[in-house]
Amino acid sequence: MKAVVLAAGEGSRMRPLTYTRPKVMLPIVNKPILEHLLLEASAAGIKDFIFVVGYCDEQVRQYFGDGGKWKVHISYCNQRRQMGTADAVRSLEGLVEGNFLVLNGDIIVHQEDIRRLASHQQNTMSVIEVADTRGLGIVEMVEGRLLKIYEKVDNPPSHMANAGLYLFTPEIFRAVHKTPKSPRGEYEITDSLKLLIEAGQVVQCQEIKQWLDLSYPWDLLKANEKLMVGLTPEVHGELEEYVVIKGQVAIGKNTVVRSGSYIEGPVIIGEDCEIGPSCHIRPCTAIGDKCKIGFAVGIKNSIIMRGSKLPHHNYLGDSVVGEDCNFGAGTKVANLRLDKKNVIVGGIDSGRRKLGTIVGDRVETGINASINVGCVIGNNTSIGPGALAKGIIAPDSHIL
Repeated sequence: MKAVVLAAGEGSRMRPLTYTRPKVMLPIVNKPILEHLLLEASAAGIKDFIFVVGYCDEQVRQYFGDGGKWKVHISYCNQRRQMGTADAVRSLEGLVEGNFLVLNGDIIVHQEDIRRLASHQQNTMSVIEVADTRGLGIVEMVEGRLLKIYEKVDNPPSHMANAGLYLFTPEIFRAVHKTPKSPRGEYEITDSLKLLIEAGQVVQCQEIKQWLDLSYPWDLLKANEKLMVGLTPEVHGELEEYVVIKGQVAIGKNTVVRSGSYIEGPVIIGEDCEIGPSCHIRPCTAIGDKCKIGFAVGIKNSIIMRGSKLPHHNYLGDSVVGEDCNFGAGTKVANLRLDKKNVIVGGIDSGRRKLGTIVGDRVETGINASINVGCVIGNNTSIGPGALAKGIIAPDSHIL
């Protein structure tokens, strides 16, 4: 059976992190979201994949190639204009035979749920029970059969959400060809399923138990926390004297951890990094390749992408930092409101009491700069010495 992975979109709600990469390539525990999904699907016995790509597709192609590294086969289908999930499925006609899986590339699910889904013989949608239904497609079902789908409505009839995993039979192609544009101007696969139901066909629902939905940048932190649990401790770099390592810590090749550094796992550090001396890295931190974490730097529960540097007297907590950023000496990030309420980002409740900053690529700060809770900083922005960054900051800005 083939698995089709929908990986063509940008993920605009993840900006500024997706200005330079597709959403599926955002890192969690130093692996792209899409790689986590690929590994789970492969463990479920799926070895033949079609990646539907579009936005910044060269990054996906270059990273995954033909799939040989993961002992699977990957081919590619281009969706140049992202016109919706039904449009993506329509492009697969002639590329798949018999039943096939369709997986949203920006979610992470467990291999057992994928294996059970693959065993179905009728068109099937996976569903998950959620506490918060906002922004999700909610389903009404009876005895495992789909009755109706409610897209992003107030007061939906249940808390069972569309999980973005499907088993399709060839009948789906007749439905997608008849699917009209939605009010959003896209061809939605959920509308195709409605057409099947109206034609008297059975669409099953399979409830799954493990699901990470990644909509906003702070969702990466939650996923990073959860996936860190299974981290394998391993040290492939160099540890100088008087380095303290506690718990599950993974350190990549050619990374040097200098004297006096204190690392509390789970923590993962990539290859070719310089860590310390005398820094404190706390749990659920993921540091990408070629990063520098220097003297008297404190980091907790954060994702730092490739090539970024926090070299002197910096504090970073509950934050996501893009590639090739440089924090000046003394730059500090606030991660807790004085009133201890949830952090609001651009009018959206993040659901987190502790949230620092979301930083795009190639951002620089001067000495003693301060970044307030929930600040989002666009790519190529500079923040001057002693300046305070707050709110939503557009790319290419200069904060003095």
